Amino acid sequence: MIYTVTFNPAIDYVVHHAQVVLGEVNRSSAEEIYFGGKGINVSAVLKELGFRSKALGFTAGFTGEAIEKGVAAMGVDADFVRLKNGSSRINVKINSAEETEINCQGPDIDSDALDELFDKLDKVGEGDLLVLAGSIPKSLPADIYERILARISGRGVKSAVDATGALLMNVLKYQPFLVKPNNFELGELFGVKLNSLTDIEKYARKLREMGARNVLVSMAGDGALLVDEFDQVHSCGVCKGKVVNSVGAGDSMVAGFIAGVLSQENSADSQPLDYSFALKLGTAAGGATAFSSGLAKKDLIDTLIKTL
Repeated sequence: MIYTVTFNPAIDYVVHHAQVVLGEVNRSSAEEIYFGGKGINVSAVLKELGFRSKALGFTAGFTGEAIEKGVAAMGVDADFVRLKNGSSRINVKINSAEETEINCQGPDIDSDALDELFDKLDKVGEGDLLVLAGSIPKSLPADIYERILARISGRGVKSAVDATGALLMNVLKYQPFLVKPNNFELGELFGVKLNSLTDIEKYARKLREMGARNVLVSMAGDGALLVDEFDQVHSCGVCKGKVVNSVGAGDSMVAGFIAGVLSQENSADSQPLDYSFALKLGTAAGGATAFSSGLAKKDLIDTLIKTL
């Protein structure tokens, strides 16, 4: 089973407007509502690719109830911890001449609720995969990712971590199966500016030396680079299409990569893993989200991977 953790799920309220003028009344041309958060996005795209997962996290208030119903309507199995106080957040995404996001804080998570999440994570075991994605609320301890990976250590669980800064660096000692910084985040991890593919490969290898098994670096319009667990380097260009949405593209890449690996592990074919295929599927899934108003759908993923 695949488990995803979203500490701060949200309702994304997407507003389209030709041009926003500050200080005046602006009337939208269209609106959309999506239910998500990074881990939930991963679960949704995995479902499109034929893989079941269970989404874990925290919800609160009437917005939390809406998220629970919305995630269920997406066909994603969830087991959220309900908080007694506060409300799950609503994030406003303004699509105009430029994309503008207003991301809210969300509810506080107390120690009892965190213990309840740990109880759910204690069910994760041999052969499972756990995805930790995104930032964490201020009410949680800064070492929460470390605590989770320490708790499942030794159980035969693979982990995928999509995070930045210390959240990522501090879990490398637990040898996560996958980490996915973008090129700017990779440079920030080491306090350097990456000016070339050679630089990116160099510092991706450093993350491998520090414990990560597979390092996937997304590079926006320049594609993606992977240093796999066999120390082989793979690169992939971008899919061709009109970008209409940047929300969830990175999460979709994580989902596609995981699906690309698991589809081979579940196959009767005993050939070694083809990480170049996993990279392509991740790239196609990320592109399918970028070219859509919502998260990637299988038909578009299938079309895009044929172009890579």
